[in-house]
Amino acid sequence: MTDKTEDQSSNEGSSFDRFRARLRLLYHGQSVQALRFQFAVLLVDLAIIAFFIATPLLRGDPAFLWIDLSVAALLLADLTARGLATSDIPKWLRQLPVVVDIFILATLLFPTMLANLGFLRILRLWTLTRRSVLWKPLEKRGLGLWRESAQAVINLLVFLFIVTGFVYTFFAGEETGIEGYVDALYFTVTAVTTTGFGDIILPGTFGKLTSIIVMIVGISLFVRLAQAIFRPHKVNFPCPQCGLRKHDPDAVHCKACGHVLNIPDEGR
Repeated sequence: MTDKTEDQSSNEGSSFDRFRARLRLLYHGQSVQALRFQFAVLLVDLAIIAFFIATPLLRGDPAFLWIDLSVAALLLADLTARGLATSDIPKWLRQLPVVVDIFILATLLFPTMLANLGFLRILRLWTLTRRSVLWKPLEKRGLGLWRESAQAVINLLVFLFIVTGFVYTFFAGEETGIEGYVDALYFTVTAVTTTGFGDIILPGTFGKLTSIIVMIVGISLFVRLAQAIFRPHKVNFPCPQCGLRKHDPDAVHCKACGHVLNIPDEGR
């Protein structure tokens, strides 16, 4: 009887291990089937992000709550599957993008309790950029050099939408001139670009501090974007001898130690 129970437990364990191995191949593999699965997941992620951006405009719709819960179910399924696909779940749970995704899931499951933090859901776009699935199509087409520039653009967009959601949540009202989401976006763009037309201002000390932070961080992100676009492109290829990661695409020797490099040509 004991042997039969142990055999049954072993079969169940092996079935679960095979399931995890299957998920690992789908999420991290390079086969045609895995790439199709990753592309489908990417499309779902982009649709979820579009929903997060449009949330302030859809909140009054009767179907909004059902859409919100459906997105929560999708996000929960994706998080569970990605967790099972990793070989070290505790280590995976400590990663910042995973922590952010769990927080976003909480805002979806408790929309009333965490309504004022809903604008942080756009961080899902940032966590998506931490995964290689977003960049694989660029690298396959020899456009991997533009990854840094694309990352800088995405970082700026995430910041703009987070600030817009924050301003709309905490400052909307007739006294500020922010009567809708577009007004909050307009203020954010004018603050980030330091244009400051003065037609919309945030009242009080808290409003002034918010404007200062938006301007400082916004300028920093613009500078980072300009650097990524206009400075010479580098490839991420660690030197086998000294470990220097950034090199010119046509570099033959490491500029730090002189070691001979063999950088793959992404254009081929």
